[in-house]
Amino acid sequence: MELNNLQKRDLFLNGYLHIPGVVPQVMVQQALKVINNSLGEGIDPAQITKFRAQTYCPELTGTADIADIFNRTPALQLAESAIGENALRPVHSAQIALRFPTLSMPPPPPRPHIDGTYSPTNGVQEGTLSSFTALVGILLSPLTADYQGNFTVWPGSHILLQKYCEQNDPRTLIKGLPNLNLPPPVQVTGMPGDMLLVHHMLAHTAAPNASHNVRYALFFRLKREDHDEHKWEILTNPWLQWHGMQQTVEETGVA
Repeated sequence: MELNNLQKRDLFLNGYLHIPGVVPQVMVQQALKVINNSLGEGIDPAQITKFRAQTYCPELTGTADIADIFNRTPALQLAESAIGENALRPVHSAQIALRFPTLSMPPPPPRPHIDGTYSPTNGVQEGTLSSFTALVGILLSPLTADYQGNFTVWPGSHILLQKYCEQNDPRTLIKGLPNLNLPPPVQVTGMPGDMLLVHHMLAHTAAPNASHNVRYALFFRLKREDHDEHKWEILTNPWLQWHGMQQTVEETGVA
C-alpha cells in the first residue's frame, strides 16, 4: 500500500496526513486488552507525570502486541512510500499515549510544541534536540468531537518553522518552539485503526479530554538511517529525508 499523489500533496502542504482504517480491528482490540490489563494492575501515582510525558505501561511498549501495529500492518508501507523503501531504522517500540478526562470546565485551549525538546519529565537530555523524521500515530479509541484528548495540529506550521530556521540559528529550537504566528489548530477526529503521518517539524499537541472516556493512542517515532547526520540541515530543508516526496516537492514548490 502506498500514498497516492493527492495524499502526498496534502502531507506536503499541511504537514500531516490522516489515513482511515489502516490497522485491523483485531490488532486494535488486542492492544487495548493488554493496555487495560496493565492499568488494572495499578499505576504508581508518583509516576503519572512521567508516564504522561513519555509512555504509559512501559513494560508493554516493545511487545509484539504494540510494535506489530506498525511493523506488520500497512502503516509501515505507507510511511516508507513517503520516506523511502527500506530506509527506516527498525521500529522496536511505541509510546502508549493515554489522555484521561479532565474536570476543568471549560477545558483550556491546546498549547503547541514540537517533539524532542527538553522538559524535566520527558526523558530528553537538556541542551539537546532529540529529533526524528516522522511521527506515526495510531488511534485506538474513537474521537468524534473536539476536546476528547484529540491529537491536535497546526496545519502548515512546519512551513513557518522552516522559514524561522532559515532566518535564525536552528539550534535555538533546543529551547522549544519559537513564537510563531500560527494558524488555527485542528483537533483530529477519527476511529480506531486510523493512522496519522506527521512531519517532525509540525506544531502539535494533545487537546484536553473533556469527555467521559479515556483516549487511547500509540505513537511511533521514525528515523531514516542517516537522520542524525542531517538533523540540523533538515530544519531548513524539511523534505530532504522524505525521498518518496521529492516529485511532490518539485511539482508543488519548496515549502
